Order: sequence, then C-alpha cells, then structure tokens
Amino acid sequence: MPRPVTLFTGQWADMPLAELAPLAQEMGYDGLELACWGDHVDVVRAADDPSYASGRRELLARHDLSLHAIGNHLLGQAVCDRIDERHQAVLPPRVWGDGDPEGVRRRAAEEMKTTARAARALGVDVVSGFTGSSIWHALYAFPPTDQAFWKRGFDDFAERWGPILDAFDAVDVNFGLEVHPTEIAFDVASAQRALEAVGHHPRFGFNYDPSHLAYQGVDYVKFLRTFEDRIFHVHMKDVWWGRGDGTVGVFGGHTDFGDARRFWDFRSVGRGDVDFEEIVVALNDIGYEGPLSIEWEDARMDRVHGATESASFTRSLDFAPAGGAFDAAFARDDG
Repeated sequence: MPRPVTLFTGQWADMPLAELAPLAQEMGYDGLELACWGDHVDVVRAADDPSYASGRRELLARHDLSLHAIGNHLLGQAVCDRIDERHQAVLPPRVWGDGDPEGVRRRAAEEMKTTARAARALGVDVVSGFTGSSIWHALYAFPPTDQAFWKRGFDDFAERWGPILDAFDAVDVNFGLEVHPTEIAFDVASAQRALEAVGHHPRFGFNYDPSHLAYQGVDYVKFLRTFEDRIFHVHMKDVWWGRGDGTVGVFGGHTDFGDARRFWDFRSVGRGDVDFEEIVVALNDIGYEGPLSIEWEDARMDRVHGATESASFTRSLDFAPAGGAFDAAFARDDG
C-alpha cells in the first residue's frame, strides 16, 4: 500500500500539540513526525515518565493520527557546532547553561542520548535531526584548506557522535541525519565521508530531504540509490532554483527567505522544481516503506493552505510498487 503521509511539526511548534493534532487531521494527514521543541515532545519527560509518553500517543490517537518518528534537529545541531549566541535562542536553558561552548556541546550530546530513550518510550524507531559541524564555517577553501583540516572535522564528528549512536543502538533506534548545509554531510560526497568516519555505524543513516540537495546541483535521486540501505526517513520538501535577478547566488547573499532576488527558495510541495515522481520511483526501487513526512516551508504562502495541498499532492503522487513483472502475463503456460 502507499506510504503514510505525515507532517513534521517543527514549523508548527508555536501551536500547542493539542491544537495542531486536530488541524493536521483536517488537513489530511495520517500521522505526525513530532518536533522535540515547543510543547510537542519533551525528551526528558518522554524518556523518564511513561504516563507522559503514553499521553502523547493517546492525544494523537484521538485524532486518528499515528506517530512514526520524532525530530531533534536543534539539540543535534549543537553537538558539533561552533557555538554562538544564535544557539541560545533555540536550545533549552538546561542545555545552554552558562553558554560555555564545550559545555553546551557536551550537554547537547547527553540530551541526544536521552532522545533515543524518548523515541523508544514513544514507540518509534527513528529520530531525524542534525549533527552540526566544526568545519562548515570553512566551506569555501580560503584561506587554503587542506584535507588534514577537513579530516579533523570528521574525526571530531565521529568522537562526539560515536557514543550517541551507541546509545541509539542500545534501545534499537536509528538516527537519520538530514543532509543539509551547515551539517557534517551536505551532499553525496560528504555523506559518504560521514558514514566512513563513524565506521558505518548501523544506527547512522539519513533523513532524506531533496530540497537541500537540489539547489546545490546535487543529484538528489542518485542520493537515494547511493545510500539505499541508509534511508531511514523521508522529508517531502520542495524548492525552486535558477530564479532571482542575478544579484544573489547560491549562497543566499545574506537575504531572507521570500526575497525576490534569491537564486533559490523553498516552495510548497509540488510548486517547486523537485521531480517527486522520480523520487517515488527510486523509493520503490530501494524498498523504502516508511512515511513521507512533509516539512512545509514556503515564505510566500499561508501554511494551512500549503500544508493541506501538500498532503493531497503527496498522496496522489505516491503509489505501491509492482507485485511482479508487468509482462509476466505474456508468458505461456503449457502445463
């Protein structure tokens, strides 16, 4: 059967889950991918209080919604990042503490381990999220950057995330990195290097999101076929590129989303340039049976309108794989 269509709640965390759940049902969703911020999931409570975890599930069930994954991008980002004042705005006070960068990174790492236990308590097998990166700031190689510099960044990632991935393994939960600029992996080559850095740890894979690959010029369908056994979760998010007036390039020109000068911008699913038909074919080819989770972002559109049409578009596009060869009916049966 077609895959469940779910909504990632990260862009809706200003709404209490008790209000968002009935709205998600009205918008046509089968379930949710709950963000670990706002009041959607408190990972400490979920990990340690069975009544809290069951209460989250029961709230969704009252609105005929299932829970397939949780996302903890904000905490994951802080594990490897160069910490600055921006992180204080997105981290809980218990993790920010006094703001000392190394302290923030270590507390974030411990809370990611807690996130694994929270996922298990909530009955889900996947946590999507970010890793952060100690070397993203040096993306453009000037002053000249040698491979030893890049390697230190991947070594740092492995050192910090190895124990986290072991904690995920202990509770039988996968971590799916959303391959994304600012992360340790942002294209096919860096994703391969990240896998190698953690020794192809069985709990490390990817939350596939074509929008972050497409505008860079990365073959986003090839990504699926390259990492077919590591696609733990899928985000449906659209983007257009090759727009603008020629004054802003692929790095964004320090402009805001929705600025007409931009070369690229996120769009409601089905309104951008991503070929989702090719993605669905590839997902069928690699045997992905998980949800299609819509991460809705479009600076030019009302989000309820956009999320509603995105659910409908995704549902109409998805299809179950073939049960056998289409030309098998032509075979002779001489028995």
